[in-house]
Parts: sequence; structure tokens; C-alpha cells
Amino acid sequence: MAVSSTPARSEDPTTRPARAPRRPRGEGQWALGHREPLNPNERIKKDDDPLNVRARIETIYAHRGFASIDPQDLRGRFRWWGLYTQRKAGIDGGRTAVLEPHELEDEFFMLRVRIDGGQLSLAQLRVIADISREFARDTADITDRQNIQYHWIRVEDMPEIWRRLESVGLQTTEACGDCPRIVLGSPVAGVARDELLDPTPAVDEIVARYVGDKQFSNLPRKFKTSISWLVDTPYESNDIAFLGVDHPEHGPGFDVWVGGGLSTNPMLAQRLGVWVPMAEIPDVWAGVVGIFRDYGYRRLRNRARLKFLVADWGVERFREVLEKDYLGRTLLDGPAPTLPSKPIDHVGVHEQADGRHYVGAAPVVGRVSGTQLAQLADVVEAHGSDRVRLTPYQKLLVLDVPLERTESLVDALRGIGLEARPSAWRRGTMACTGIEYCKLAIVETKARGEELVARLEQRLRDFDADISIHINGCPNACARTQVADIGLKGQLVVGPDGQQVEGFQVHLGGGLGMAQGQTAGFGRKLRGLKTTADELPEYVERLARRYLAGRSEGETFANWVIRVDEEELR
Repeated sequence: MAVSSTPARSEDPTTRPARAPRRPRGEGQWALGHREPLNPNERIKKDDDPLNVRARIETIYAHRGFASIDPQDLRGRFRWWGLYTQRKAGIDGGRTAVLEPHELEDEFFMLRVRIDGGQLSLAQLRVIADISREFARDTADITDRQNIQYHWIRVEDMPEIWRRLESVGLQTTEACGDCPRIVLGSPVAGVARDELLDPTPAVDEIVARYVGDKQFSNLPRKFKTSISWLVDTPYESNDIAFLGVDHPEHGPGFDVWVGGGLSTNPMLAQRLGVWVPMAEIPDVWAGVVGIFRDYGYRRLRNRARLKFLVADWGVERFREVLEKDYLGRTLLDGPAPTLPSKPIDHVGVHEQADGRHYVGAAPVVGRVSGTQLAQLADVVEAHGSDRVRLTPYQKLLVLDVPLERTESLVDALRGIGLEARPSAWRRGTMACTGIEYCKLAIVETKARGEELVARLEQRLRDFDADISIHINGCPNACARTQVADIGLKGQLVVGPDGQQVEGFQVHLGGGLGMAQGQTAGFGRKLRGLKTTADELPEYVERLARRYLAGRSEGETFANWVIRVDEEELR
């Protein structure tokens, strides 16, 4: 074959046909026609609405046992009814990301009970205590979402557990899953002296109308809500929050915030700039959830929260879509809320609007038991109360106590391990579930938190400042680590002998805008600032002593952290 000696001509780029512009990859937004499921979670939801799994639990799995459970139900749809498989005992944190789900999970469940607004009657409290002792090996943690969380639950017992819960008006419906989670609310709604509007009716209407409704049972990811007149919930870390505000022309109503969320990509909620009367809260809430359902990003799970959509759109566009396409009306502009002079946690003895008092008490890192809750119910009843509230800070309140009985109540609570006059350390420390039960965790949290509080109470008993310490077993920030004075993210670190041990990455000076003078933000994350779990009490003590020695008058820990040299924080 003859080979041409003519050199190949180089192509003139000016004559090359123009390529069609590359279409941006779809984000799985339903409103834009991207209906095809783009990941396994979306396929599970498309195959069968997760709410339907309760019928299979009651008619099949509860009779045939754990081995009969379909994997898609077990690791997917069960969550819509508050059920997660718990971690198998003895699996260390180094294997969390290595093992397959079936290797990590035990044949028992963690179960969350919805307590919207944190409101419990005495009858409800007794049922929660009884279930704990009979079905959950006496476990019952108070979470920072105002839930009660059980462990060691068997699928065989779920029909009876539901029967008992629902007999007193409680439920586990959508306590987990890609759906509207529990609605946070002020634990003193309806009794607070400074409350102009009690939003409890709006909370109740949202739960009655929409929880368990299939129009919102398939969201891109979880959806978190806070509704409170007072600034006593972590409103800036929720997908939507309604916060009380007094409009100069229209009177008491609510300011609306959207797009908050922490985890591995933390973002603070932003003001929508509107004033909403209480009667319109459910409709506005449903409109925002509808936007999330239709425009939320379903392609990648790590970008499926509402905060990413709000960040990309901006609040002006978000408000425009809400008004035009979901409400069909323009919302009124509104003023920003007025923050209190100092953060509110309700611990201690406080007067109610009706002249009676409530008493707020702290367990240690939210850990309680069914036995303790049964004792609490007896104490509450003996002091003439019928109402208990849970807070988003793992604390609890007893309402409606006559002034002359408050000291007796304080003493009785102390007698069952609940302290109404706690140290700063017990008051300010929270912890997530941790490696004891959670399949995502890398380190122990609850026991570490208890040890930390005990050590600091011994060494710094008279510490006179408020420092929040939030302990998390993994990067997912269930304990809101990025907005704590001292945030501790569990990870494996190198110990003194060169071996990997449990430890924490340290995050300092974060916080939310909960009081005048506070700036919401994520503080300082210093490069390489880590501690082993064993060295944690010594590190926190050293840091606290440096703060006491170096603070200026009235200077908060967060402001001190921002001001001082890095070496002071190590």
C-alpha cells in the first residue's frame, strides 16, 4: 500500500463546527421534570411510599421476626416510623465506614417517639416510662429534638408499643426519614410571662394536617421545623423556623427563617423578611415544604437538604416562588425579632404568666431511664402538676407548681438524679447517641460526657460562666457541634503510643443568635486541634482556666476564643 508523503494539515479552529453547549447535569428536581430516581434512596421511595411499611410490620414482620424483614424496608422505610437498626455491640469506630450495613447492625432497633413542642401530659409520661421498662431495657434518652429515644426494641413488640403510645395521643410517625420531622417548640409555650402568642395551635394543626400525609412523605431529605414565640429553640439550625415578633402595625405574629442545617456543610437559616400571623403558619409551612419537595436536589444525598437550594436561589427568589406558586398571595414585610438580654434555657425555678411556677432540671447529657421517668411522674403528681416539657437542650421542665412547693420539687428532682440547680458543666453539656448504639458513630459520647461533667464538677465546681459543650460521635452534628462554645467531633486520633484511639476534633467559639450581642457563626476550627478521649477532661479544664484568667469584664467564652492567640487554645 502506497503511503502519502503529504503532511497532514492541522485543522483551523476557526472553521471547526461549534459544539453544542453542554447541558448542565440535572439535580433531580421534580419541578424541572427530573423524575427518574438518581440514587438508591430515591428508588426505595418511588417503589413504595415508606408510610406503607407499617402494615407489613404489623402483619408480617412482627410475627415472623427480624430475619423476615425486606432489606429495603429495614434500612429505608422503617425510618418513617421512627425505627433504625442499632449498632451491634463490640464493633470499634475504625470499622464504622468499612463494614457493610448488615455487618454493623444488631437485630434490635432504636425508636424515636415524636413529642412535638416537647409537650407531655402525666399520662403520656407514664406510658413512655412503662414502654422503656418493658420493651427497651430501661433506656430512654431525651434528644436535642425534644424526642424520647429508646434502644433494644424488637420488631415483634412494635404493634403493642404503637397501641400504647397512640392510646395517649403519642406517635412515632415520621420521627425519622425524608419527611417532616418533629416540630420544635418552646417548652414554656402557653405559660411564659413574656409570650404574646402561644403558637401551640399552629404546631398542632401542622402535625394533624401533614404528618403522615403522603403529599409530604417523599421529600429529598429530612425537614426540620421550629415554631416558638420566645428565642429558646435553635431556630437558625432548622429548615424553617417561625419566631415571635410584634409588628408595629399588625401586632403579634411570626418572623420566618429558612435554609438552616448543620452536619458536614453547616449553614445558618436566613430571614425571609416576612411577617406571618399565627393563623397562616400552617399554610406558609406547607408552601415551604412544597418548594423543598418539588425543587430540592435529589441527585446527591449530600446536597439534598433545603439549605443548598436556599443558598443557590437566595431568599428573594425563594420568597417570590413561595408567594407566586405556592401561596398565591404576597406576604407582608416584617421586622426582625428582638433578642433577649441573655440566652434562655429554662433551667431553675421561674414564674409563669398565671403566677404559678415551672422548674427546669438537667439530667446528664440527656441520659435518663424508664425507671427514672416513672419516678419523675410520681414526683410531678405529688407536687400537683400534670404537665412535663422537654427542651431542645436535653433538659426537662415541670409546669404549674405553686411557689410554696417549688423547693420541695427541687429536692425531689435531685433525689432521682435530675438537678434544677446544676453546675455550669451539667447545664451546658449535650451529647448525641454515640458508638454505643449508632451505626454512624466513631466514638463513645454519652459515657464520655458523663465522665467529663463529673471531672469538671470536681475540679471547677465554682466555675461562674456559661460554656456549652456539645459532643458528637461522627461528623453529622446531631449534637450541633458547630454552634457550641466547645464543639467536639468524634474521630480516631493518634494516641501517646502512636496507636489510633478514640478522640475528637475541637471546634471553638461557635454559637447561634440567641441573645443580644451574640453573633451567630461557626467559630474557630484550628488546624490540627484534636484531643484523645482520655485527655478530653484535662484539655477542657485547661481551656476553662485560661479563659477565667484572661477574660475581660463581661467577655463571653466565644468572644475570648476569637480574640486570643491560637496557642492559648491548645
